Amino acid sequence: MNKNLSASELILNPDGSLYHCNLLPENLADTVLLVGDPDRVPMVSSKFDTVDFKTQKREIVTHTGTKNGKRISVISTGMGTDNIDIVLNELDAVVNIDLKEKKLKTEHKQLIFIRLGTSGSLQADIPVDSFLASTHGLGMDGLIHYYRNTEPFTFNGFVEHFIETTNWNTKHPRPYFVEADKDLIQKAKDSGFLTGVTATACGFYGPQGRVLRLNIQDTELNEKLSSFEFKSLKITNFEMETSAIFGLSKLLGHKAISINCIIANRFTKEYSKDYKKSVEEMVEKVLNNFI
Repeated sequence: MNKNLSASELILNPDGSLYHCNLLPENLADTVLLVGDPDRVPMVSSKFDTVDFKTQKREIVTHTGTKNGKRISVISTGMGTDNIDIVLNELDAVVNIDLKEKKLKTEHKQLIFIRLGTSGSLQADIPVDSFLASTHGLGMDGLIHYYRNTEPFTFNGFVEHFIETTNWNTKHPRPYFVEADKDLIQKAKDSGFLTGVTATACGFYGPQGRVLRLNIQDTELNEKLSSFEFKSLKITNFEMETSAIFGLSKLLGHKAISINCIIANRFTKEYSKDYKKSVEEMVEKVLNNFI
């Protein structure tokens, strides 16, 4: 029986929109670009042909319009998998829950999520200012363990080999491994993007092997990630959102890919001289090849 969702579970604003995202069904396109930085939303939407809707609540900014005759949205998630949990669940709710009746819809609607982010390279031969599409996300953040039906992500050959070869700390969440949508991966390859496995951390400093004033438990973390290989799959970059996007998209029945501009190389110690210019070039390439 499709019972009504309680007000404490499906939280709505006075106008009936989703609590954090401020969205009603008519405000969201079927293709959604996900960016972390709220200031990146107007940069992306400036490249649309039209923009007919804008909203903002906290760090979550949404613009919806058209590009090449197709309706498209861009939304900022903020940083981290915790924010991804909020945004992806609410975007799914916008299209797959009747917000007035507070019931699940009988027909499922599939969305396409394309993350446009920044990332650090874990391979010396992947240069700064290059663009990389994630074929898989390696989650070291633990988010997916709060949901059911995730065993295929957490108990597989890649994860088992990763835990063994890296001597994974048992105090950390068990890693999980999720593939991007195959059709979107192929489109990225056809568009000339580099590809690889993206590791997702639950923080920027210690969880990514950075040391300022606090010592970290595993001083060889980045070296372990860089040297790891399983059936020709290598870990190419480090960031804070991809695994959650892939995991939640699979569970919710949506298609997703993550495309990152490499703005730092953790082994050559290089940092982009003008990462904003490179990010803008990446956005244009995605809009021209995916939309």
